[in-house]
Amino acid sequence: MEFVDYYKVLGIDKSASTEDIKKVYRKLARKYHPDLNPNNKEAHKLFQQINEANEVLSDPENRKKYDKYGKDWKHAEEYEKAQQSYSRESAGQGQQSFSGEQFGGDFSDFFESMFGGAAGARGGRQAKFRGQDFNAELRLNLTDVYKTHQQTLTVSGKNIRITIPAGIENGQTIKIAGHGGLGVSGGPNGDLYITFIITNNTKFSREGDNLYTTVDLDLYTAVLGGEITVDALDGKVKLKVAPETQNGTKVKLKGKGLPVYKKEGHFGDLYVTYSIKIPTNLTEKQKQLFKELSKS
Repeated sequence: MEFVDYYKVLGIDKSASTEDIKKVYRKLARKYHPDLNPNNKEAHKLFQQINEANEVLSDPENRKKYDKYGKDWKHAEEYEKAQQSYSRESAGQGQQSFSGEQFGGDFSDFFESMFGGAAGARGGRQAKFRGQDFNAELRLNLTDVYKTHQQTLTVSGKNIRITIPAGIENGQTIKIAGHGGLGVSGGPNGDLYITFIITNNTKFSREGDNLYTTVDLDLYTAVLGGEITVDALDGKVKLKVAPETQNGTKVKLKGKGLPVYKKEGHFGDLYVTYSIKIPTNLTEKQKQLFKELSKS
């Protein structure tokens, strides 16, 4: 696995504080965000590395492991246990124990030598370690989640085509198995976790699978009843208004909400609240009619 120096990625010293890391991360994330660099593969790669660097270095415990073990920081505990075990075996056989420095600080090579070579001669034992999990964000508009669709993501320089199920929610995370970091010594790859950030680009408000909206209703239709046309996410809908409808009345349009996540053919509902508008700029005749109505 190619070593990526997270300090160089963020352009900071190893002595940088957690607050310094956060400030630099925010600045670089904005600069190289895929939305601002849609056709720039290098920017996409840098954005991914910037996110990885922030996830590791902003966490004090992970940063400590990274400073000591480099790209194999996720295997710190396994390394230390393996080193202790191997040292005991070597001491019993009068052999020399190994250290990371003998391999230029590359602990993956240490694992390979310790379990794939010398230990292999004593019984074929080989240490296999799972690759690092990757985390990424994907930004969508609310209208994008109305239908299942596919998108291509660039992760560590590789294009991954994923299917995004309709109805996915803001903040929801899905796992793409095997698309994280490469495994060590033949171990399985890590996974890719994608968190969805949904921007509401509509006039509707969302609660789960249901949508909510407010519609202006003129006084005459509210009093006498009639038919109006309202907007839904998939087009226009005709709606009958009952006579003597009160301000704030809420009606439900069944099945006109968002698709239910991973339940094909199931939809939430659209709730419409009426806001009755009082007429303005009345003529004298119209005012007189209202006066007569008030007296009756």
